[in-house]
Amino acid sequence: MNFSKEDLKKLVSTLSLAEEVNITDIPDIGLYMEQVTGLIDSKLGSLTRSPDDKVLTKTMINNYTKAGLLIPPVNKKYYRDQVILMILIYYLKNILSINDIRDLFAPILNDITIREDDIIPLSDIYSAFLELKNQELDSFHTDFIEKHELIRQKTGKLEKQNKEVAEMFLTVIMLIAQANAQKRLAEKIIDEYFKPLSDQG
Repeated sequence: MNFSKEDLKKLVSTLSLAEEVNITDIPDIGLYMEQVTGLIDSKLGSLTRSPDDKVLTKTMINNYTKAGLLIPPVNKKYYRDQVILMILIYYLKNILSINDIRDLFAPILNDITIREDDIIPLSDIYSAFLELKNQELDSFHTDFIEKHELIRQKTGKLEKQNKEVAEMFLTVIMLIAQANAQKRLAEKIIDEYFKPLSDQG
C-alpha cells in the first residue's frame, strides 16, 4: 500500500482546494437547464468520486421541483436564487433526506415562490454557508491530524505492513464515527425544532 503520513496530509489538504461556486459566479440572468447543470458541474465536478458522476442532472432538478424545494423555471429559465438552492441541496442531500431538507428550509423560506417573506435572504444563507464550510475545513484539518496521531500510537507495535493497513482502517472507522455523530445531531435538531415548524406551515 505504501501510504505515508505525508500522503494522508496531502489528501486532507485537497479538501480545502476543492472548487466552490461563489455568488458572483452565478449570472444574474435566466439560465436554461443545460446551462445550469454545465455551470455547476464545471465548478463542483471535482467533488465527485468518479469522472462519470454528475453533480446535477435534469432529473435531479425536476425531482427537487416536484418535492417543493425549487421554484419551477420561468419560461424554462432558472435564476440566481434557484441556482443557489440547487447548490445548497447538493451539499445537504449527501447527509440529509429530501424530507429533512424540506423541513429545514420551510420556516426560513416560508412560501418558496415569494422571496420577500424569507427570514434570511438566500444569498445571505449561501454566503454564510461558504464561510462556515471553509472554517470547518480549517479546523477539521487540525483535528484530523491530532486524531490520526492517536491511531498511529495505537498501532505502533504492529509490523510495518500490518501497521499501515490497520492505520488506514482505523482512520476510516474514526471518520465514519465522526460523520455519523454529526449526522445524527443534525437530524435530531431537525426533528425537534424544524419539523414542528414545518408542520405548522
